[in-house]
Amino acid sequence: MPYRICKTFTVESGHLLSKHPGDCRFPHGHSRTIELVLVAADLDARDMVCDFKALKPAIAACARRYDHALALNTADPQFAALHAAYGDRVTAFADCDPTSEAMARDVYQTVAAVLAVPPAPSDFPIGPGVRLEKVRVTETATSWAEYWE
Repeated sequence: MPYRICKTFTVESGHLLSKHPGDCRFPHGHSRTIELVLVAADLDARDMVCDFKALKPAIAACARRYDHALALNTADPQFAALHAAYGDRVTAFADCDPTSEAMARDVYQTVAAVLAVPPAPSDFPIGPGVRLEKVRVTETATSWAEYWE
């Protein structure tokens, strides 16, 4: 596919990696940059893959899930108590540590599901030939993970 676009957004999120042998097993936070890369074989009537504004609903779903939230493995002994105390601000990862790799997969699957729903009539449509190619989650200035299918 000859055309690619990327939409980036930033979230402030915390996590802990219960399987990690070092300091990452303790709660800590990151300013994460999340990149959505979309591709299309052809441009739309406006000579775009799609308008960046068309991606807002998909980004909103992910931003709400991660921004100012604590991502946590459901197997963590503190999961139930933290979830009870903070509700949806605790982002559950079913029997999986919330690594950048796991987050990239989760964001990919969330955005792909939003894009798969036929859009309502809009000034900013996403054409049927547009697909999500990959998601990159940057954890620090020097570290990132990608996921694609």
